[in-house]
Amino acid sequence: MSSTTDAFTGRAQISARTLRTDRWWLPPLLTFAGLTAWVVYATVRAFLQENYYVAEYNYLTPFYSPCVSVGCLEEAAHFGRFLPDVWWLPYAALTLPFLLLFRLTCYYYRKAYYRSFWLAPPACAVAEPHKRYTGETRFPLLGQNLHRYFFYAAVLISVINTYDTVLAFTAGVGLGSIILLINIVLLWAYTISCHSCRSIVGGRINNFSKHPARYKSWQFVSRLNTKHMQLAWYTLGTLAFTDFYIMAVSAGWISDLRIVG
Repeated sequence: MSSTTDAFTGRAQISARTLRTDRWWLPPLLTFAGLTAWVVYATVRAFLQENYYVAEYNYLTPFYSPCVSVGCLEEAAHFGRFLPDVWWLPYAALTLPFLLLFRLTCYYYRKAYYRSFWLAPPACAVAEPHKRYTGETRFPLLGQNLHRYFFYAAVLISVINTYDTVLAFTAGVGLGSIILLINIVLLWAYTISCHSCRSIVGGRINNFSKHPARYKSWQFVSRLNTKHMQLAWYTLGTLAFTDFYIMAVSAGWISDLRIVG
């Protein structure tokens, strides 16, 4: 196929959308399916407002932590109950919006949903269907610049989830507490592997030799940062699995496998 280059646009003038012959459409399609399935599940669970706590073993699903609605079970409300109990307000409405915004503004997730939902572009060397491109210079994408502040909120929420995990182990050791532990370890790994964390740890330093502690921290975060994409998906999986397991135990579908206690 012949092509020419327009000196004014600097882009090859070809009639085909792309010259790629591989299955370039498969990754964005799988990403679209995966993210859609997770959002549907998480939305249903967040508004279901039942089967979120196992009192016998102190299991509280991350989707309901902290449980601060007046509709929460008293023993599950570790930080008080003060939000109104209405169907359109999740029991963990105090934290869920910040977690959502942390993920939405995450550098990896931007790439994921830009390609899979907006097709901007769907893959490398594939033209996008949009006629104009403004990047992240206009509302609402201008809000992507707030990612660092959502990172601070995510750290605080991870501390709360860690507290929930510790409480689970005070009732002994079971499969549920181990699942909670795996989930929180991966959540911490995803959170501190964030690009903003890497910038906070190692930013504004002109000479690393004068700051050895920060340099070591920056190296550790940088190694995690190379796995940020994988951790983003792992944590979606562990969050859904942890929630489903606690729901199943709470609903009486299965019994928790106890190891100690």
